[in-house]
Amino acid sequence: MTAPRILVLSTSLHPQSRSRVMALAARTELDALGAQTSWFDCRDVQFPYMDGHSAGSHAATVALRSALGAADAVFLASGIYNFDVSAVAKACLELGGKAWDGKVVCIGCATGSMVSFMAPMGIANSLMLDFRCVVVPRFPMATQAEIVDGAVADAETSRRIREACAMTVRLAGATRGA
Repeated sequence: MTAPRILVLSTSLHPQSRSRVMALAARTELDALGAQTSWFDCRDVQFPYMDGHSAGSHAATVALRSALGAADAVFLASGIYNFDVSAVAKACLELGGKAWDGKVVCIGCATGSMVSFMAPMGIANSLMLDFRCVVVPRFPMATQAEIVDGAVADAETSRRIREACAMTVRLAGATRGA
């Protein structure tokens, strides 16, 4: 059996993004677990406005759909803003469309405080109900104190990322071909 193909999707546009640091840490963990990882950084593309018409044929949308289509699972990293994932994360969901169907999705978030622990539920609901995704029931989260100088500086946060990645690999392997 081949290793699951897991896309690490970094949705932050911020130059010192903490969620991007989490995405990189997840990629390292997924590689160590033997997954075939790929990387999509939203800072490298310019997504179109969602106009319900031409956005689907835009080059960035095509690239996102291609990356999603080649994956069994996705580690989606986002910042939390106003108790929700970023607008870019939401745009990835909308622009990705049917390419999300049936994926295993792990959501990792950088947040101002752990009070936001329920913030990923809106996107998790959309993934489950609109695209029949299996959402990993572990949302690794990190506050500003846990990401220092471009690295995960907290052992507990590292453990949460490692456990979420291990569960993502297990679920991706179990659901492939189902």
